[in-house]
Amino acid sequence: MTTPLYGLTHFHHLFTERQLIALNTFCDLVSEAREKVYEDARSSGMADDGIRLGDGGSGARAYADAVAVYLALAVDKLVDRGSVICSWDTGYTKVRNTFARQAIPMVWDFAEANPFSDSTGNWMSMVEWVWKVVENVPINTILGEAHLADAQTQSISAGKIVSTDPPYYDNVGYADLSDFFYVWLRRSLNPILPRLLATLMTPKKDELVAATDRHGSKEDANLFFMQGMSKAMSTLANSTHPAFPVTIYYAFKQSDTEDEGTSSEGWVAFLEALLQAGFAVTGTWPLRTELSNRMRGLDSNALASSIVIVCRRRSADAETISRRAFLRELNTVIPEALSDMMHGGPDQSPIAAVDLQQAAIGPGMAVFSKYAAVLEADGSPMTVKTALQLINRIVDAYLHASDAEVDADTLFCINWFDQFGWSEADFGRADVLARAKGTSVDAVHAAGVLTAGHGKVRLLRWQEYPSGWSPGQDHDIPVWEALHHLIRALQLEGEQAAGKLLAGMYSRSESIRSLAYRLYTLCERKGWAEDARAYNELIASWDAIAEVAHKTGLSGSQLTLDVE
Repeated sequence: MTTPLYGLTHFHHLFTERQLIALNTFCDLVSEAREKVYEDARSSGMADDGIRLGDGGSGARAYADAVAVYLALAVDKLVDRGSVICSWDTGYTKVRNTFARQAIPMVWDFAEANPFSDSTGNWMSMVEWVWKVVENVPINTILGEAHLADAQTQSISAGKIVSTDPPYYDNVGYADLSDFFYVWLRRSLNPILPRLLATLMTPKKDELVAATDRHGSKEDANLFFMQGMSKAMSTLANSTHPAFPVTIYYAFKQSDTEDEGTSSEGWVAFLEALLQAGFAVTGTWPLRTELSNRMRGLDSNALASSIVIVCRRRSADAETISRRAFLRELNTVIPEALSDMMHGGPDQSPIAAVDLQQAAIGPGMAVFSKYAAVLEADGSPMTVKTALQLINRIVDAYLHASDAEVDADTLFCINWFDQFGWSEADFGRADVLARAKGTSVDAVHAAGVLTAGHGKVRLLRWQEYPSGWSPGQDHDIPVWEALHHLIRALQLEGEQAAGKLLAGMYSRSESIRSLAYRLYTLCERKGWAEDARAYNELIASWDAIAEVAHKTGLSGSQLTLDVE
């Protein structure tokens, strides 16, 4: 929560006076509505056993309580669209809710919804969201239950199939953010569910997140997370049904690049806890779980997928393996897995570039975690951090392996971009690099991908590429040029235009896509978020672009056949 930095230091500062009056009134009306429902239920002949919903009742009194719970949830949805943190969603032309992301940040525009209007953010639309869920939930065949329990000591999972979404290390302050909704729920429902809503705020002391403000230091916060997550995972490993795997959602982005390689404190801590609990990773599924118009997606290269980690208990007689043997197995498993991720299949789209590094953790950790230990040269067990760095190094090598398949001009551009990005640099340095890659600055300039003059050289951004270009204009198109023309077409004219462009150079489609993955990774490592986004968006749209290219190619072939 960053709002205190801007003077919004108390909870009521998150609302205007008008919003506070309206929301408090809606909360108070929940109890009134509950009484009316209770009277109507009895009048209709519904049995009344006098037992409240919280005590397991099923009569008129419990029915009225249940309706009140749904109304309170609708009020909470109204609260989400009724604070001073609400902004304007330009994509859908409506009020964006407070929690456009898992945070309460300061926002620089303010959109206020009228709860009594027929437009965005009104009360009845919140009720509609709730009743649609009630109407469509399969209550006739499945009865759901909700229990509150400590993940480290719970027994709910005994003999059951478990799919869980644990806290993401230090990414989200779940309990702190929950208070935004909890205080309003408590006002609406405390008379109805007094035991569940007994505390003034949500419990926070034992929450399994690495919060430095609660534990005094980063080291203590990490230790708390590690110990707690290990215990929670051990509880799961020892209690879940042995015939079925445990699936765990984890969407934590790797962002820590050091001399030794790329890893992440969040991934390291979580995977160590997983392995200490006795789990072995048996597979991963990248699942697209995020909307493209969410705030995190609009202004950063946030993950588009959650990585579902599939786990089973590690065999009690698991063997140890040497570092050399581990690397040999990684070099067999990871390239095959990356090929599947990048190319997709009959029922699977290629994974987005932004998710590739995270998804590759799964196949690599499946190798690492099936052994009792991977031993270093000195006999010490390899750490999870080292394993992650080795996995990411092989991913990088795979992306670089396409160098042998691309032209000399593209190799020059890749290396120049790695060193200088879009900035100018001396002609002399460009000349040396071009000769080393088997080309010349003049040749690269003639391809139309850089400017050269006054002793300086600079790569052209995709926005600077000319309109109206077609593959037929060039006899020998560098993959670099083809990629950035495609990006320009996609960004300015859409998937149809990009697809028609790709149809004219379809034989190079795999080289173009591989280069997009590679350049995304390069930009992401260097913190060039804006540049990385263009490559990620091309990958995300690749299926649609390729389909247009295929249809365009078929159409052209048919036309030729008819003429002949």
